[in-house]
Amino acid sequence: MATTLADAGSRLRAPARLPSFRLLWLGQSLSLLGDGFSYIAFAWITLGLTGSTLALGYVLAFQAVPRALLTLVGGSLSDKWSSRTLMKFSSWARAALMAAVGLAGTGGALTFWMLCCAAAAFGAVDAFFQPARASILPSVVDKELLAPANALLTVAAKVAAVLGPAVGGMVVAFSDASIAFLVDAVCFAVCGLCVAGIRPLARPAAPEQEQEQEPGAPQADGERPAPAPAAGDSLAARMRAGLRYALEDPRIRTILVVDAAVTFCQSGPFTVGFATLAKVDLHGGSTTLGLLNGALAGGAMLGTLVGGSLSSRPRVGLLIAALAGWLAVGTAALALVGNTGAALATVLAMGFGMGFQGVFGLSWIQRNIPGSVLSRVIAVDMVIGYAVAPLSLIACGALAGSGTGPMFALSAVILAVTALGILGSRTVREMR
Repeated sequence: MATTLADAGSRLRAPARLPSFRLLWLGQSLSLLGDGFSYIAFAWITLGLTGSTLALGYVLAFQAVPRALLTLVGGSLSDKWSSRTLMKFSSWARAALMAAVGLAGTGGALTFWMLCCAAAAFGAVDAFFQPARASILPSVVDKELLAPANALLTVAAKVAAVLGPAVGGMVVAFSDASIAFLVDAVCFAVCGLCVAGIRPLARPAAPEQEQEQEPGAPQADGERPAPAPAAGDSLAARMRAGLRYALEDPRIRTILVVDAAVTFCQSGPFTVGFATLAKVDLHGGSTTLGLLNGALAGGAMLGTLVGGSLSSRPRVGLLIAALAGWLAVGTAALALVGNTGAALATVLAMGFGMGFQGVFGLSWIQRNIPGSVLSRVIAVDMVIGYAVAPLSLIACGALAGSGTGPMFALSAVILAVTALGILGSRTVREMR
């Protein structure tokens, strides 16, 4: 037992021995910490300037819409210019934006429309960072280390997602929102320096027989060749090629469908649903809601670490089907639970499954999709998530008026159908 735990710990620590991975880990953590800071800073300074929650909604929308619209563009440019280059300049651009807003705020010159413009610019620049950070890892670690490396990055991301708003709130409480923008700028600037220091792995030249492979023939690890550059290699052509590449592969299509289903059954049920469950069904308050979200995050982190420590490579297709089924059982159980303890145990188990599968699902994508198209495929997945999330919130908001039962039942049915659909495809079942 001790040897097994030691081996698992050694596997998780292996990526951290690489200097470039340590820089990527620190840079991503600082960027996500900065995102949390920016959310608190934008929210607090908008409310302070206007006293209007509607104005806050406008500012957050100005940030979200450009991010959603430009993510495909960011993925296409990341594949063309390299993820490292795009992450570096995106970080420094966000640092400059946050510094400008902070200085304007401390000087008393900040207006509501300046905030709207800054939020839109921030969302636009962030759209170039997100696909790049998800696709850079294969150039930093070997394929054998993708799972533990993803585990370490995911855990750091979840910790940063919690600490960012918390620390940002403390900075605002003890100073003001303008100072939070300046601290935010420092986070992004140091992130850019970290990314600039990353040195991609040297890749051996492809053997001659591989270069002469027939178009469309499967490669090592089931990898499909990247699409040939379109005439003129225009941005629009690259976006179309990336979308076509994703939709023509049944395995990638399955991942996109599952991600959409999980997003739909997570965005609304885990926000509107948890709030309604805590207040109405469990007769609790904000503490109960916090415990539910904490159980979900804690379970996800534990599942991520367990997945990253395994040395075997499971069948990802079966793992994806198992996750959908696991979440279907969990959401069905949430429709029936009558006490806080049972609800927390259910949510903890659901989080564990999401964290465990997430390590292998992302590693499969990074291992099997060529680097020249990887960011575009990841961008497609992100855009689908951006589109599905608000639909889930609206649907769950409507269903929650009749209680959590119908909402969680609908989620369970969608996830169960998704799991059965995955099991019906042999190609997907045999994904490794």
